[in-house]
Amino acid sequence: MECQPCVGWGWIGAYVIGVHDLDMAINFYDAILKELGIEAGKIEPGVRCFYPSPNGSLIIGYPINGEPACIGNGSTIAFKATSKEQVNAWFEAGMNSGGYECEAPPGIRERSGIRSYLAYLRDPSGNKLAAACRM
Repeated sequence: MECQPCVGWGWIGAYVIGVHDLDMAINFYDAILKELGIEAGKIEPGVRCFYPSPNGSLIIGYPINGEPACIGNGSTIAFKATSKEQVNAWFEAGMNSGGYECEAPPGIRERSGIRSYLAYLRDPSGNKLAAACRM
């Protein structure tokens, strides 16, 4: 069965992710987002990087309060993919750019009557991410 595009929530304008090492994070996010057809980020040197889209923005950077970045327990940011191949390419790009596997390997998950092909990984700062397409 082929993947269907995931339905997004159009009411969220931006996601902001705190990181420990901005250069490493930019390398990681440029690599995984390229696999989803998203251009390299727009860098504000030494502060943050923006990945704008018509539907909102992803922003990575150092916390504004100067404290160390920390992960949100129970938080996951999921990216829309159009195929299992795109999910797998996203996962491999992340693993090859400083990310690390979490949860189960990429594969089919069924929850609440929804069947999806998912891959989970953590970015170099430990933030949990996923790429998914509906089956």
